[in-house]
Amino acid sequence: MTGSDPTDEALATIASILDQPAFPPEATAKAAVSTLPDQEAPLDIVEGYSKSGPGPMGAIRFKWTVRNDGSGRYFVDETIGENSRSISSGPMSADAAVRFVDDQASEARQRFEALRNEMAGRAAAADILRRGSDES
Repeated sequence: MTGSDPTDEALATIASILDQPAFPPEATAKAAVSTLPDQEAPLDIVEGYSKSGPGPMGAIRFKWTVRNDGSGRYFVDETIGENSRSISSGPMSADAAVRFVDDQASEARQRFEALRNEMAGRAAAADILRRGSDES
């Protein structure tokens, strides 16, 4: 593939995003929740727990955030981009809300990886076809 191929540039952008480590607050909150034996996580740990989906453009990136309604019920707000209206799921327990966020983020990452692999496969196939036509 050539350095000026737009597919290469897109894949490089995607790869750079995927190579970034997880945000420490998420890892800290998840670790704190998972160490609690058979009980709900405290409000200060779960409130605001969030994850964002992968992708090169913030305008279309999903984000899931846990919030408490003040009566011990938790909801997960899902947004797309910075200024979208949220779609809420719940009510649920604190542990269920954290699991929901983790599951949604994991599913989004799996779909993104599948798309990235498909793009890479198509780019490789196109490169082979280009090389074959150059030799003719």
